[in-house]
Amino acid sequence: MVPLKNAWNNGASDWTASQREAYANDIMQPLLWAVTSSVNESKGDRGPDEWKPPSEGFYCTYAEAWVEVKSHYKLTVTADEKSALSDMLGTC
Repeated sequence: MVPLKNAWNNGASDWTASQREAYANDIMQPLLWAVTSSVNESKGDRGPDEWKPPSEGFYCTYAEAWVEVKSHYKLTVTADEKSALSDMLGTC
């Protein structure tokens, strides 16, 4: 969900190696989702300010999960990210 690069750029770079490993392997938070290869490739390591799910019906779920992960791990949110998330949460 929140790619490792995004996490790194928004706070994970200050974590210990064991904290980064725990994040990468966390199965309790919505970090990994099964998606088609084309969706995975189109998203890459981009955040909600650069990429949105292909189905508008999934915007709310995606944004809620993104916020949950960022909050749980105390990762920062950029202004552009916040704006995009706000727009997507408006579909809830």
